[in-house]
Amino acid sequence: MATDGQKFPPQKQDAQPGKQHVMDPIPAAENQQYKPSNKLEGKVALVTGGDSGIGQAVCNCFALEGATVAFTYVKGQEDKDAKDTLELLRQSKSAEAKDAIAIAADLGYDDNCKRVVDQVVERFGRIDILVNNAAEQHKACSVEEIDEERLERVFRTNIFSYFFMARHALKHMKEGSCIINTTSVNAYKGNARLLDYSSTKGAIVAFTRGLALQLVNKNIRVNGVAPGPIWTPLIPASFDEEEISANFGKQVPMGRAGQPIEIAPSYVFLASNVDSSYITGQVLHPNGGVIVNA
Repeated sequence: MATDGQKFPPQKQDAQPGKQHVMDPIPAAENQQYKPSNKLEGKVALVTGGDSGIGQAVCNCFALEGATVAFTYVKGQEDKDAKDTLELLRQSKSAEAKDAIAIAADLGYDDNCKRVVDQVVERFGRIDILVNNAAEQHKACSVEEIDEERLERVFRTNIFSYFFMARHALKHMKEGSCIINTTSVNAYKGNARLLDYSSTKGAIVAFTRGLALQLVNKNIRVNGVAPGPIWTPLIPASFDEEEISANFGKQVPMGRAGQPIEIAPSYVFLASNVDSSYITGQVLHPNGGVIVNA
């Protein structure tokens, strides 16, 4: 677990999505102090971008809580991370849950999202929990550097996929189901170097609030989580070595970056009807103490 004295070794990855298995240190998806209590027993959960980072930690906690888990990953770039996550979930799952599955897909396109949902439903019969989590980000010093191709790519991954996944998954969700969307602290405070990424994260907040109102009469809750700086493959794939070793996470009041396992319990809380049955259209802020007034 990260501490106040953390310092990450300099490291850089040249392509997105980043690879978790080559990071130093490996992001933490487990915590021996976490005590599961069957909060999600019998549920079927689908997590996009579940092979690494926050998504992997969410998958792990969901499995510990009794859920059957499916997750998506990017074929080729994330094969090793997906394999590692399947092994982690094999160890974490309850005896009653079915074996986890990993589905390779580019979620920026509607047909691919439909295919993912269809595969999950074919295997498990339904979807009780949808976690929209897949994302990419690219640093830019000026809006003039962000061309049409890049803008479309970032929006397809970060917000188009949330629409596509929700519209197909909802056909297989019943009363008591829920959707959880990953946004970011950058949606609230802005980020000059991640302008297109921050814009998509702001769109996710509005999407979460609007969809929650749209589905409230169906008793399907929609909420979000807005993490602060978290040690995930997005970081070495986005920033320079010096930025990571010297500054990553130091700007928040806690003075450090968080680990994925510190974020995952927020998703468990929002997925559990026992814990959050009266919460919809809201966003949780595990961000190291940043006040966002939202």
